[in-house]
Amino acid sequence: MRSDLVAVVTGAGSGLGRATAELLLEQGARVTGWDVSGEGLRWLSERENALTAAVDITEPGQVADAAAEVRSAWGRVDFLVNSAGVLLVGALADVEPAAVRRLFDINVTGTTLVTQALLPDLIASRGAVVNLSSTVALKPSVSNAHYAASKAAVAQLTRCWALELAPHGVRVNAIAPGPTNTTLFEAAGMDVTVKETFLADRASTIPLGRTGQPAEVARWINRLVDDEWVTGHVIPVDGGMSIS
Repeated sequence: MRSDLVAVVTGAGSGLGRATAELLLEQGARVTGWDVSGEGLRWLSERENALTAAVDITEPGQVADAAAEVRSAWGRVDFLVNSAGVLLVGALADVEPAAVRRLFDINVTGTTLVTQALLPDLIASRGAVVNLSSTVALKPSVSNAHYAASKAAVAQLTRCWALELAPHGVRVNAIAPGPTNTTLFEAAGMDVTVKETFLADRASTIPLGRTGQPAEVARWINRLVDDEWVTGHVIPVDGGMSIS
């Protein structure tokens, strides 16, 4: 049981964030879920040992207010999971500059703002951070270059922050999931048929022959709460895609 653990999970309304929050709650942790969609957090608001906040992680004021709420309610933060993010799929010739700016604003700047806001708490608890990168940050692919670049930035932030924060006892790692069946694709504008085709195409490139499920990624995120001698790593959880 982890009744003494306080975790903040961004993007907790769906996908990997929700799966991670669910697993932490099952193990007895106190969990605060942040998501840009308050509606998406309804499942969490009905749970014991849980707080929710509708937060746009690109807005410093909203992030600061949400961090203060966690601090007031529970007095500490031990574990931060930066799961909030968006996907951008498109060829170089077609991608819109505004979409690229939004992508980096959420995936890179948002991750930075959240970690900054909770940094004093994490230092005080000698806590841990897990960022969500992607296999495409490690292995080039066609049609989502800018998404891959944003997740490569997250991977390098992870390594740099791990060095910077090690003297404070704060561990920073990242999980790099392969293609996983979440609502990230619908949020990027794919309909069900396009999503299924996209995932099937990706599955054909994965040595284990299938795409992932959110719970499989959440288990690896959860492991990094306890591994006190692991920091600065970007760990692929991708069925072997990154080595194929």
